[in-house]
Amino acid sequence: MPATRSLVTGATGYVGGRLVPQLVDAGHDVRVMVRDERKARAHDWADDVEIAKADASQEQQVRSAMEGVEVAFFLLHSIGSGSDFAETERGIAETFAAAAKTAGVRRIVYLGGMSPEGEELSEHLRSREEVGEILLGSGVPTAVLQAGVIIGSGSASFEMLRYLTERLPVMVTPKWVHTRIQPIAIRDVLRYLVACASLPPEVNRRFDIGGPDVLTYFDMMQRYAAVAGLPKRRVLPVPVLSPGLSSHWVGLITPVPASLARPLVESLRNTVVAAETDIKAYVPDPPEGLIGFDRSVQLALTKIQDLDVPTRWSSASTAGVPAEGLPTDPDWAGGSLYTDERTREVHASPEHLWTIIEGIGGRNGWYSWALAWWVRGLLDRVVGGPGLRRGRRNDRDLVVGDALDFWRVEETDDRTFLRLRAEMKLPGLAWLELQVGSTDGGTTTFHHRALFHPKGLLGHLYWWSIYPFHGIIFGSMQKNIAKAAEALEQG
Repeated sequence: MPATRSLVTGATGYVGGRLVPQLVDAGHDVRVMVRDERKARAHDWADDVEIAKADASQEQQVRSAMEGVEVAFFLLHSIGSGSDFAETERGIAETFAAAAKTAGVRRIVYLGGMSPEGEELSEHLRSREEVGEILLGSGVPTAVLQAGVIIGSGSASFEMLRYLTERLPVMVTPKWVHTRIQPIAIRDVLRYLVACASLPPEVNRRFDIGGPDVLTYFDMMQRYAAVAGLPKRRVLPVPVLSPGLSSHWVGLITPVPASLARPLVESLRNTVVAAETDIKAYVPDPPEGLIGFDRSVQLALTKIQDLDVPTRWSSASTAGVPAEGLPTDPDWAGGSLYTDERTREVHASPEHLWTIIEGIGGRNGWYSWALAWWVRGLLDRVVGGPGLRRGRRNDRDLVVGDALDFWRVEETDDRTFLRLRAEMKLPGLAWLELQVGSTDGGTTTFHHRALFHPKGLLGHLYWWSIYPFHGIIFGSMQKNIAKAAEALEQG
């Protein structure tokens, strides 16, 4: 029997990045649809799949990516991209549905959220429900899997739960801590997704999926604390705490920025408990049963401790939001581009210098004025940016697409070059480049370049207001990276 040809969208995101190897292992002929091929090629599974470059908002491109495809997985989202994310999601779903019908796809599989009847849905859950309706009405048999909170290393929901519980032994919280939730382990989600590729052609419907436990958010925090070996947490609920205030509070305490925390927090007011278990008729539970909440937390924490987190919520690109151009793109001709360049000779091998460069950020810090970086990160969190709390996926290596505190890895090449694009709130676009240069007489050249493209007058004022501090921040950063490399060289 020939292998099923499957298309995975959102393949560099949290769920998609884990689904791809599962499909490959199940014998599928996998094609991934991405906007940035470099991000896909950075994954371990890149050599096992076909990579199709396409913009999800362009039907012709999507249709080309679907050519010859039997099963298409829709894992795109725009949550956290702004107040119009629902409109963006509606547009890409309509494009995807039309392209799938035209291309002759035999099945669509979509991972959405539960839609409890009789409750006013949050905008996030309402958008997920609408996307499901669009796909179900596409004329292509569709399976809409509706999940609640997904528990797994690196998921946004798990990161919120983890950091709130670990950092706040006593919490003042809104009423949503008593909302009933049916969490599900990421491993069970992936198992359902893979199995849905083989559903009979007459199946065109929604399925609720959830784990074996029904808990409140309060229960989840207490049970997380027990699994993690923490003292019991005290929670003091208050009757009024707006989603806006809650999201800023979550944004300050956890790595999840307020722009993403808000729709997640708003959704916590809805009861997300499976109304049916019909999926079991098509995808029976494994002999050992579904993974319970405590076990899913144990598995997630083990992954984190072993530095084996393959994908994180921060790895995902946002569908419908164009990527920023590079400083070398033609569109920059004639525009303002400020630069700050520094070069230093380092008494260490290129390998040791690169080891330090690739390890920057996260728990390793930025090798310069720590207080200044902390304050800049805090200010960014206050205005809704990611700040420094996203950390990094792995302490030892970086790949294109990795989040790195308030930066994103945009390019890395042959252990000699690293370009980071700023994702903090700025009146312009910014990059930081670190390069290992030539070696001569026992020294290695270390190039350091900061670039900034201002937007409007405020952007120009911003650059000149911070420029006097570059000598302190970037100068000491380069010097301390060099010292660390030299210390590593000396053993």
